[in-house]
Amino acid sequence: MDPDTELEMEPLIRVDNLVKRYAARGFGRRAPEFTAVDSISFSILPGSTLALVGESGSGKSNVALCLACLQRATAGQIWFEGRDLAALPEKELRAVRPKLQLVFQDPANSLNPRWTVGEIVAEPLLVQGRISRREQKLRAAQVLEQVGMGAEYLERRPQELSGGQRQRVAIARALILEPKLLILDEVLSALDCSIQAQIANLLVELQRARGLAYLFITHDLRMAAHLADEIAVMSGGKIVERGAAETILRESHRPETQNLPGASRVSQDSVAAAERPR
Repeated sequence: MDPDTELEMEPLIRVDNLVKRYAARGFGRRAPEFTAVDSISFSILPGSTLALVGESGSGKSNVALCLACLQRATAGQIWFEGRDLAALPEKELRAVRPKLQLVFQDPANSLNPRWTVGEIVAEPLLVQGRISRREQKLRAAQVLEQVGMGAEYLERRPQELSGGQRQRVAIARALILEPKLLILDEVLSALDCSIQAQIANLLVELQRARGLAYLFITHDLRMAAHLADEIAVMSGGKIVERGAAETILRESHRPETQNLPGASRVSQDSVAAAERPR
């Protein structure tokens, strides 16, 4: 994204001092609360990608759930289209959720095995009660086509599909409500390397075609560098480093970043690219 354009644009979503705490389980005396997300702030511009990178347990998925309005933040603000989602009542949140769609790591656990692919993809339209069943099926076929799957998949069931195909179905289901932000929670980590590349390229194509913004959550710095405009590194519920993807890759010396999967490979690739004759 052009830096001058960035300066002119308002963020699609802005997070200010987000906190998420959970009551710890225990017997007898009240156990202390566990802080999963500790006062973090960031913003995402329309049509751009922020990668939220960190080890398991760093708090990334808790951020995803709060932004998707599936969990309430303990404190802080989430500004989207001029409203603080963290303060909205449930009735108003129901109108906002279609614009903020979450795609999970393992589609096998989020796709109903009793339903056909067409029913799964059209389910959000059914819940919203927007259009007729016939129109729902037509829209499902259209969005499946956009993720690289033809109408012949409409009557198949999840167990008949490969892992990559199931992830395409999950992405199609998220897209059918025409969201502005896709929250992608480790959507590539359960896939083989060759399939990872295919889904990553699909995400790039969809972003260009639809002007989508992405919050791309991953533990893999290499994949974050491939997809993101900006990287924020989380550790212990905090953002410990944030900046342009290229800057993080070339200049970071923080151990939390250097210890991430793909960090050494990315660093080597960056050096090699810098030394390559132009």
